[in-house]
Amino acid sequence: MDPTSEQLLWMYEKMVEIREYEETMAKVYLEGKLPPKIQKGLAFDIGAGPVPGEMHLAAGQEPVAVGVCAHLRREDTVVGAHRPHHFAIAKDVDLLAMTSEMFGKENGLGKGKGGHMHLFDPAVKFSCSGIVGAGAPQACGAALAAKKLGKDWVAVSFFGEGAANQGSFHEALNLASLWKLPVIFVCEDNKYGISVEKSASTAIASNADRAAGYGMPGVLVDKNDAVAVFAAAGEAVARARRGEGPTLIEVKTDRYLGHFQGDPETYRPKNEAQHLRENDPINVLGAQLRERGELDDAKDAALRSTVSVRVQAAYEHARNSPYPAPEDALLHVFAD
Repeated sequence: MDPTSEQLLWMYEKMVEIREYEETMAKVYLEGKLPPKIQKGLAFDIGAGPVPGEMHLAAGQEPVAVGVCAHLRREDTVVGAHRPHHFAIAKDVDLLAMTSEMFGKENGLGKGKGGHMHLFDPAVKFSCSGIVGAGAPQACGAALAAKKLGKDWVAVSFFGEGAANQGSFHEALNLASLWKLPVIFVCEDNKYGISVEKSASTAIASNADRAAGYGMPGVLVDKNDAVAVFAAAGEAVARARRGEGPTLIEVKTDRYLGHFQGDPETYRPKNEAQHLRENDPINVLGAQLRERGELDDAKDAALRSTVSVRVQAAYEHARNSPYPAPEDALLHVFAD
């Protein structure tokens, strides 16, 4: 399945948007967290600054999100993992409300109480979780609901290769295949489960091979390329919409930044991230668009300017929005 020119341009613009969003957050997140100079007793303060708590960014992994979401409708469900921004942006989650949530503001998706790992936008059927492997069963639930309603909606579960070693992953695949649920499981293999290499944690080279044990197709996309992901996802989504059941896709992708912001990355070979950036997927797709005559310097500059305005507006909106009142702490939560 080949993407149309419109789909290629959409993927390119979304990848640029995701990258600018993540690179902006990488800077904003560090505000107030580092001491002005190295002093005894002073260290990285995870609770300081405008965006407190942990932060997991996905720069480099954009092809997985856009290649799959290019096939999805508003009614389709996406369940992300703890590194969720690229999926959220590709699924058209409200960027203003999403950013406000990360800043802990009252107009955030979760009224400032969920943070960046717990983003929920019912309007576009998007959710994510900080619990590794939790999304696969949830996607099965959404897929079962669609099937019961007689709709051709699909559900997508995105997760890292580390989550494929969780029991929830195997339980979800078994159930999805048994009930022929319209769900697509998408594994992002960025080589590291936090700081542990895949080869040291997983007994099989490709998680896509595990699909055979559950009676479903398993597809390996062995390069970090949006068009290749698009092709694999297109077949899987079409199969699910026809009522033929689930598919497992694994994509070899690249994580340019640490597992979390502030990660010293001592486990990575020196200059590994710099080397990975030499084959940046945004540049690869941009070159393909230029070869097709769909993109030139002027169009690229205009596109990037539009994206930049959109992203910076989201950050300014979040900075200028009010915090929840202290007495609202127990509102919108479950309590006895």
